[in-house]
Amino acid sequence: MYEKKKVILAMSGGVDSSVSAWLLLKKGYAVEGLFMKNWDEDDSENYCSAKIDYKDAQSVCKKLGIALHSINFSMEYWEQVFKKFIAGYKKGDTPNPDILCNKMIKFKLCFNFALKHLQSDYFATGHYASIKKHKKKYFLYKAADLQKDQSYFLYTLTSRILSKVLFPLSQIKKIQTRRIAKKIQLCVYKKKDSTGICFIQPKKFNSFLNKYIPYKIGRILTMSGEFLGVHLGYAYYTIGQRKGLNIGGKKNKNMYPWYVVKKDINTNTIFAVQGSRNPYLLSFGFFTKKIHWINLIFNHSFLTCTVKMKYRQEPVLCQIILDKKHSSQVLFKEPSVFVTAGQSAVFYHHEQCLGGAIIKKSIAYLP
Repeated sequence: MYEKKKVILAMSGGVDSSVSAWLLLKKGYAVEGLFMKNWDEDDSENYCSAKIDYKDAQSVCKKLGIALHSINFSMEYWEQVFKKFIAGYKKGDTPNPDILCNKMIKFKLCFNFALKHLQSDYFATGHYASIKKHKKKYFLYKAADLQKDQSYFLYTLTSRILSKVLFPLSQIKKIQTRRIAKKIQLCVYKKKDSTGICFIQPKKFNSFLNKYIPYKIGRILTMSGEFLGVHLGYAYYTIGQRKGLNIGGKKNKNMYPWYVVKKDINTNTIFAVQGSRNPYLLSFGFFTKKIHWINLIFNHSFLTCTVKMKYRQEPVLCQIILDKKHSSQVLFKEPSVFVTAGQSAVFYHHEQCLGGAIIKKSIAYLP
């Protein structure tokens, strides 16, 4: 008798993973859910919605008739993701913990738990991304829904991992996902998408971060040294940030918005300029730490491709000058804005995600 392939699906309690379960069942897989708890801190201020999400995941699994496993990776998350997240902010960078969580927790610990301990054939998630096989190697591509594509967050994966991963939503538009959830009467069909960092909603970010990095009032200056106002501490602001500066009014004579352009962590000073295309915001490129390639191994010293330096950013044309021993240099065809240390730069060739790296330092347009 034919034995169905077993899939362990990471269930978040959201609409994407819930519909993914239904799609996998429709394709004939033996599906079981796995809910990960990554945050064990006191939830009295409702920073994290893990309890609600777990109940939603239970409800969906009961509706679909599949088992739901639960595992607590809170200690591992604290050590391998959160500590690095806080350390990055303390040194003035803007790290992306969701990418590190995918690398260290979801597609390592959870992946291994699913395949080894739960003896599954595949590990699946509700990410909007796709996988293609070519000559025994597996490649990461953008999803059909380019507005929701999440390949940016998955650049740390490898061909070996991708060979055992399924992305059921690869060819599905987000609007279709919600329609399916409503049609099959899943309780999460209207549930809002999670936004911001995986353990904290953006509106509560500052008060959450204050628990680990206390507020430290400092000055906001123009590049010429003119006083503009005060800030909560350099760790609370990122390069290119517009909201939350509170320096409009009299200081905004030409009505152009202010943007954070530079941070001096030694003096706890933030510098701001006006206009999104201000020359001080422009960069010729950046230096990166070691680049992670999903598949490709280059024997030549440079590569022309496109790069995204933020999730919602449109890819820009660049040339990578490779240095296997130290950092590599990435140069833009045209100067770009908001290059931020600590963020991930993800490289693409058309729809294929090649890999990525952490931005070490921008190459400023103006000194």
